[in-house]
Amino acid sequence: MPESIPALAAREQRLACPVAARCGGCQLTRMTYHQQLAHKQALVEELLAPYCPVSPILGMERPFHYRNKVHAALGVDKRGLPLSGVYAAGTHRIVPVKRCLIEDERASRIIQTIVELLPAFKLRVYNEYTGRGFLRHVLVRTGWRTGEILVVLVASSLEFPGKRAFVAELKRRHPEITSLVLNQNDRHTSMVLGKRETVLFGPGYLEDVLCGKRFRISPQSFYQVNAQQAEVLYRTAIAMAGLTGEETVLDAYCGTGTIGLCAADHIRRLIGVELNPDAVRDARENAARNGVANAEFLCEDAGRFMTRLARQRQTPDVVIMDPPRAGSDLPFLRSLIALAPAKVVYVSCNPETLARDLAVLCEGGYRAVQAVPVDMFPWTEHVETVVLLSKGEVDSKKIRVEFSLEDMDMSEFQDGATYPQIKEYVLEHTGLKVSNLYISQIKRKCGLEVGKNYNLPKSEDSRQPQCPPEKEKAIREAFKYFGMI
Repeated sequence: MPESIPALAAREQRLACPVAARCGGCQLTRMTYHQQLAHKQALVEELLAPYCPVSPILGMERPFHYRNKVHAALGVDKRGLPLSGVYAAGTHRIVPVKRCLIEDERASRIIQTIVELLPAFKLRVYNEYTGRGFLRHVLVRTGWRTGEILVVLVASSLEFPGKRAFVAELKRRHPEITSLVLNQNDRHTSMVLGKRETVLFGPGYLEDVLCGKRFRISPQSFYQVNAQQAEVLYRTAIAMAGLTGEETVLDAYCGTGTIGLCAADHIRRLIGVELNPDAVRDARENAARNGVANAEFLCEDAGRFMTRLARQRQTPDVVIMDPPRAGSDLPFLRSLIALAPAKVVYVSCNPETLARDLAVLCEGGYRAVQAVPVDMFPWTEHVETVVLLSKGEVDSKKIRVEFSLEDMDMSEFQDGATYPQIKEYVLEHTGLKVSNLYISQIKRKCGLEVGKNYNLPKSEDSRQPQCPPEKEKAIREAFKYFGMI
């Protein structure tokens, strides 16, 4: 397992960002990096203290310019000239940003060049209120190991006036770009990418190497935005599993197969389960690209799949789970407990929901052995944590927290997607923050079940704020994504 990085001069630096207060993307800019690591260590220790010891956090030697996925929103200034930046937290107001200290510097330079070229080629920035204009967003993805660069122009139409000249000039200024894609998003929506796209040059994707495996990354693909720390995270998870080469491993929430494929050389058989069919297709392609013959990927609900395996008495040796920030839902955890693998490696991006889920798993017969925090997103509040759980009796020297499932607050475990999962999806894809109240209002509009007395007015005369149209569209998009409508 990787050791924690010793204190270095880089840890004492602060992020001197002039727009930090308005952007909201980095919440810890007033701390030195050393202070941030201590802050995150204390947070994880406080939440996981009832369950297991917490190892020293694994930080970065150089915690700058790590983001390999850079999204720039486009707008115009008071003079009508194009500008790029980020949405201020919870709004669609653009904060102009020319250089971000956590984003890949190559991506920032390319975005600024595109903004500079727009007036010369008479290309207008899209106006989301009038629906007029051409270019809406620019998305740049970069390969950490390979150096490949994919640029995605998100426009209102695939009809690109002056396309050849524009592409030629962009290539001349940035020969490092390996692929350029035009994506069409003509909907009145807060979603960044549309479903239609055409390749302007290159293969239409990039490739990167993680833990010795090569992964194809298309405009819509999920890939860890900090590939350097993702490698630390995955190697930590694999080491904690104590693999001998004889195990059958189930990778739940497998996505495009990254964690499982990184572990494939150390096991006998890999089964990846994922509900998103596009991700399953990418996982199968990634397995073939790397010559991994001991892996299979299934498009299915992981909880139901584990329940079926338990009934058939086909229990894998290890389950690796990497759920979204909202954590797992109760049916999944019950299925995992019924399946009863000898080891569970839980990779979490939210220590609060991790602690909640550990309570259920420990009540179901598991004991948490060890937790290792990994700093995937320096300068932000986020922290990843890997926890090893095993079957068997808890060491008498450790504290066991006694409780009953009937006494637990299960309000976060709803049918379908949980409220936190919906909030996380909307925030990630639109930059909007939505409340439980708004979600429950749209659930009723869609004929979906809402918990008894959930967010009802206190009296018949009470008035509640109604969900704005923009947020309603975003919530409905989330419902569609999770298969609720």
